Amino acid sequence: MSGIRLLLALCALALSAAAPPPAQRVVYRGATLIDGTGAPAVPNMAVVVNGARIEAVLPVGSLTVRMTEGAEIVDLAGRYLLPGLIDSHQHMATPPNRRLAEAHMRRDLYSGITATRIMADDLRAIAELDRAARAGEIPGPDLFYAALVAGPSFFTDPRTAAVSFGYTPGAAPWAQAIAADTDLPLAIARARGTGAAALKIYSDLPPELIRRLAEEAHRQGLLVWAHAMVFPTAPAEVLAAGPDVVSHTCYLAYQVMEHRPQSYRDRVPVDPAPFAAGDNPVVAGLFAAMRERGILLDATLRVYREGERRATSERPAHCSLDLAARLTAQARRAGVLVSAGTDGDTPAASPYPALFEEMELLVQRAGFTPLEAIRAATQIGAMTMGQGRNMGVIAPGRLANLVVLERDPVADIANLRSVLLVVKNGRRYARIDYRPITAEEAAADDD
Repeated sequence: MSGIRLLLALCALALSAAAPPPAQRVVYRGATLIDGTGAPAVPNMAVVVNGARIEAVLPVGSLTVRMTEGAEIVDLAGRYLLPGLIDSHQHMATPPNRRLAEAHMRRDLYSGITATRIMADDLRAIAELDRAARAGEIPGPDLFYAALVAGPSFFTDPRTAAVSFGYTPGAAPWAQAIAADTDLPLAIARARGTGAAALKIYSDLPPELIRRLAEEAHRQGLLVWAHAMVFPTAPAEVLAAGPDVVSHTCYLAYQVMEHRPQSYRDRVPVDPAPFAAGDNPVVAGLFAAMRERGILLDATLRVYREGERRATSERPAHCSLDLAARLTAQARRAGVLVSAGTDGDTPAASPYPALFEEMELLVQRAGFTPLEAIRAATQIGAMTMGQGRNMGVIAPGRLANLVVLERDPVADIANLRSVLLVVKNGRRYARIDYRPITAEEAAADDD
């Protein structure tokens, strides 16, 4: 019996270590509130948190005795409070590297990122990272991830072997080759079985098969995330299939070109000439369709800046940052909802992750106001993951995902880099406790 008691005690200890925080009322009061909707900042506000959820949002003067009695009071006078940030385009396991991924997740969380949209990886590794972060075993954002589908020819890409170790590329449930004779209901059911929130439609697929994949994914309750051009299928046909989100602004520009790349491997730069005179009417039609159908745009401006930095005469950038920014600005003016996704990250030595650069590019190059950029990384980021009613906005009933800043991000978007405190699902993480990515963790990138 003593052995059984010991085993039960150890189990109880393990469960208590991973358990969520007890339901306790905490009042964050006195901050200037930026709620994530794009509404103007409001000074001297209070946010009442009970456990993992927000219970009330109101002016400090409207707090009642019931709300404050027995509650912990956190004084935020002179500070700025906004929702937890969301990177809507990231990869953390291509190939899997647990040590490095945990280091980046730690930096993300202590920088204010409380949720991340993972755009296909080895989902065995991603699911375990997500479980550990949600259980509080490691500091990191919650992960919402996609299972990938593409045409059989895509699976000669070496990345597919990296994410499918133990499987023939194209046969893993999270990275499947799809052909005309594929049993689509079974393929989507296998994708769902990975715990994925979405199906990512990547490349080498014809329009009719993209449409059928999107319909079946939606029927089985998955979101549909796609590249804005699923080579060789043109953007207009991708949008007609009804995805929830499309990624990479410049892919939309290929709709204007008479001779489009037939594969993502083709290094065919976008011709800037059709866009030199201002808003292009063909792309305007695409943006009108996106607005009408509620399709979100994951712009990834930072990708184009980094592409220009790495470009050579043998491998030119397929699109300039200038054109990507002008097209993203056109999307904004057309009423398309744009999220903040990075598709990459800053060096390990950087104190903050790439999301801050993406938001700065939205403001500095695409004409977004700081409030609009914050909305792109909060409310709209939550919408890309199907979590628009659960996070991304500071409002009663939402998860208590909060970021406290020392300086005003509305005055200068660079002031986002003044994080003092992060709250994720009610748990607090003080920036002063952040342990930067170590040289050993960074070296794991070469393992």
